[in-house]
Amino acid sequence: MASSKSHARSGEQAWAKMPRVNGEFFALTYGAMVMQLVKDHEDVEEVNTQLEKMGYNIGVRLIDEFLAKGGVNTQCQDHRETADVIAKVAFKMFLGISADVTSWNSAGSQFSLLLYENPLTEFVELPPQYSGLIYSNVLCGAIRGGLEMVGIKVECRFVRDTLRGDEVNEIQVQIVERIEETMGEGYADNS
Repeated sequence: MASSKSHARSGEQAWAKMPRVNGEFFALTYGAMVMQLVKDHEDVEEVNTQLEKMGYNIGVRLIDEFLAKGGVNTQCQDHRETADVIAKVAFKMFLGISADVTSWNSAGSQFSLLLYENPLTEFVELPPQYSGLIYSNVLCGAIRGGLEMVGIKVECRFVRDTLRGDEVNEIQVQIVERIEETMGEGYADNS
């Protein structure tokens, strides 16, 4: 199992290779997209669902780039290493930030990712009528989508959010199951 320091180093190397978009432009574009969802759906819970779905689709597509360019050359040995790779390599590679992995449950099936900075929330203040909006829910969807593509079904949710006055952003990840690869009957060897 690789160490957290080697994952942090891999994250730095992957970040150095990635093309950059101006951070302010990225944050403002994301904000405009969220506001358009709010206008289209009006119901905050529906907007939260749509953000998670968008993130899922992003994660499904980003995993290929992550596996090709992330510098993680071996399969993770356990859930702790998977969490560390997400926190130190994936977040660094795609957002330029690192997260801390904390709050493992005794079964080793649930952990939290602490994000001390969030480039999605620059320039953002949530008005009181949108207090239920999970503004960065796209991150939960991206984690869920990426992990599902490598055979790990998870549920993710924000439990703390700096936009709601918390000191840190916390994403709780619950590992539901390993998805076993199966072949359809059309591919079975019938010899």
